[in-house]
Amino acid sequence: MTAWEGLAHGFNVALQPDVLAYCLLGVTLGTFIGVLPGIGAMAAISLLLPITFYISPEAALVMLAGVYYGAQYGGAVASILLRLPGTPQSAVTTLDGYPMAQQGRAGVALFVSMVSSFAGSMLGIVVLVVLAGWLSEAATAFRSAEYAAMMVLGLVAASTIGSDRPAKAFAMVTLGLILGCVGTDVNSGAQRFTFGIPELMDGINLVALAMGLFGVAEVIGNIRNAERHAAPERVTFRQMMPSRDDLKRMPAATLRGTALGSFFGALPGTGSTLSSFLSYAVERRVARHPERFGKGAVEGVAGPEAANNAAAITAFVPTLTLGIPGDPIMALMLGALVIHGIQPGPEMLTARPDMFWGLVVSFGIGNLLLLILNLPLIGIWVSMLRIPFRYLYPAILIFVCLGVYSVRGSAFDIATVAVVGLCGYLLALARFSPALLLLGFVLGPLIETHLRRAMLISRGDPMVFLERPIACAFVIASVLLIGLSIFQNLRRR
Repeated sequence: MTAWEGLAHGFNVALQPDVLAYCLLGVTLGTFIGVLPGIGAMAAISLLLPITFYISPEAALVMLAGVYYGAQYGGAVASILLRLPGTPQSAVTTLDGYPMAQQGRAGVALFVSMVSSFAGSMLGIVVLVVLAGWLSEAATAFRSAEYAAMMVLGLVAASTIGSDRPAKAFAMVTLGLILGCVGTDVNSGAQRFTFGIPELMDGINLVALAMGLFGVAEVIGNIRNAERHAAPERVTFRQMMPSRDDLKRMPAATLRGTALGSFFGALPGTGSTLSSFLSYAVERRVARHPERFGKGAVEGVAGPEAANNAAAITAFVPTLTLGIPGDPIMALMLGALVIHGIQPGPEMLTARPDMFWGLVVSFGIGNLLLLILNLPLIGIWVSMLRIPFRYLYPAILIFVCLGVYSVRGSAFDIATVAVVGLCGYLLALARFSPALLLLGFVLGPLIETHLRRAMLISRGDPMVFLERPIACAFVIASVLLIGLSIFQNLRRR
């Protein structure tokens, strides 16, 4: 079946009334789940999984997928308006989206995020259709050495976010790596940095860390403001439109973010979180005036939003074609398929074309529904900024506590949020970047796992990172980035 024949077959599946209804239900639930800070698509999909027993496999997977990529849209809302990342992937959006909201451009920031998310998703679908076979083959060429080298490159590239203060950037990355080591060693079973606390055996909760760094720290920093100085007026469609300068900067950032998201989303084990961080680092690096970032640069919203939405689409490549889930959410998708007696793998495109192509077409329909659903709601979201601080901040803290508690059902995570929030406030006073800490925390365990696995396979020979061409290319790129950063800092001095 050619791509055109597959798409025609997919339209026949995706336009069935029950599949369309479940697609609309999924994207609507995903949007509102994404808006609620800390809840995330994982909890929503877990709750909806039992429903899939009673509906067709196509409708079940379309609904769960709609929740997944719908949450990517909704996650940007709380990040931009309240500096509360609705999902871990949208934590980067707070860096420039929230300053835009403070400048009275909340409507523009939301419009840019919605349009970039839509463009990234649709281009990701094109990549999925055209390059699904090639991407699945490329994914199989990646071993632990390639993964470790690639993630080191991601860490080095993202460290350029704080390149104007390299010592502070290095300190935050190191702190994130240390926090990522907390928990039980997968290989030996030994406990590290747990200090005898049972709740730390599984490590620090990522949602609790993100909520504390970006949400509670912001509440503490503005707690003295009883009222907002200038409540925003009602937002019209004209006020949502980006300026001419914004429109010049958006397309290139969106394309770069889509390319990164499409590639990294197709790699098992990477996910959209890495894509959004790398996209921000790339935009920071290629910008002529990098000092604009962190102060309301439109590329800092467009690039990461396009990246995480494109990655959410292409993440289905290893899940469907290889049977390898790239993250816990994809593992739930895999479970839904197994429940219905469907075995994902290389034969799925030929054995179950209705499932594969119906899902691909539903991605396009679902993203179009999301755009239609979200654009009229921008004015409603911006009206949240009219609520006085004395009412808004207690509600924010309640949502943070509920969202964090819902992940693992642990009161210890709520205490973690409080401690991290206080530390995040102190770090902000000292002008440290919380994004680098979060990146080190996310990538640290992955780098350690693949590094140790590569060394075990090579029997302790570190030359494995230079003997494999892809890994060697990543290592060389990391060294060049470090050298370029040092040269730029010396020249600036």
